[in-house]
Amino acid sequence: MSDKILIVGAGAIGGFYGGLLAKAGAEVSVVCRSDYETVKRRGFQIDSFKLGCWQFQPKQVLQHCADYQDTADYLILCSKVTAEVDRIGLIRAAVSKNTVIVFIQNGVEIEAELQEAFPDNELVSGLAFICCNRLAAGEISHLAYGKLYLGNFPSGVSAKTRHLQQLFTQSGIECIVSEDIIAGRWQKCVWNAPFNPLSVLSGGLPTLTILQQQENMVRRIMREVCDIAAGCGHPLTDDVIETNIQNTYVMPPYKTSMLLDFERGHAMETEAILGNPVRAAQRLGIACPSLETLYSLMKLRELQIQSQHQ
Repeated sequence: MSDKILIVGAGAIGGFYGGLLAKAGAEVSVVCRSDYETVKRRGFQIDSFKLGCWQFQPKQVLQHCADYQDTADYLILCSKVTAEVDRIGLIRAAVSKNTVIVFIQNGVEIEAELQEAFPDNELVSGLAFICCNRLAAGEISHLAYGKLYLGNFPSGVSAKTRHLQQLFTQSGIECIVSEDIIAGRWQKCVWNAPFNPLSVLSGGLPTLTILQQQENMVRRIMREVCDIAAGCGHPLTDDVIETNIQNTYVMPPYKTSMLLDFERGHAMETEAILGNPVRAAQRLGIACPSLETLYSLMKLRELQIQSQHQ
């Protein structure tokens, strides 16, 4: 019997990884609001630099979780982490007592509200190290990377998590399980913290240009994230900064997710990517002047956007 999987927030990330799970034989349904009509009619068109092109037609295409006509073995949440998104409200109607809740989302210290709302459900934290964009309604371009990390929150790896890993591996993508997924979140923040906000504040420069012109600044920001992670009890490897720097030099031209949200007038993940690390540093008494400056500038940019829409 196929695994029943419900993807909530089927944009670039949700559509891509949902398409992979369907290739592995799972029965995948999606909740997607903005692209609902297009996806309902013709599914997703996925173009991957590594896996080729294919069409993904979900079992059910829905506008709301409450419309799901089944019981999900895994509910995978891929929405943005912003104040405008009620993550609990989005998924509650489709969570049964045996549903494993997986969230593939950016940011650190974002788990508490999910744990409090669903204390009896298995919670799996997912991290996507990927360059993947939504080109148009139902059209997804996978540009580079794609590795996925999974781990139970707050720690450990369950049998159901390993089973999900196997499904992703069967589909052709690298999927790794981690006993300390929180450290993995901080590791991803090492890249996200400089490049996401700098891409917005620079007026849309691609990641390679930012790195070529401001490598020292990027390194300072990365170092501060590493210091905060260590203070939180999740020290990262000594080579994490150099690895991120070198990977960015060879990455194809890429617009960050925050830049795409900015260009589309959508809410940005400023709090999850910058605000939460800054607050963690303040809580621990760790200096992070570069992160604090970036956070302040992003809050001013958000204020500017709000004033334009009043």
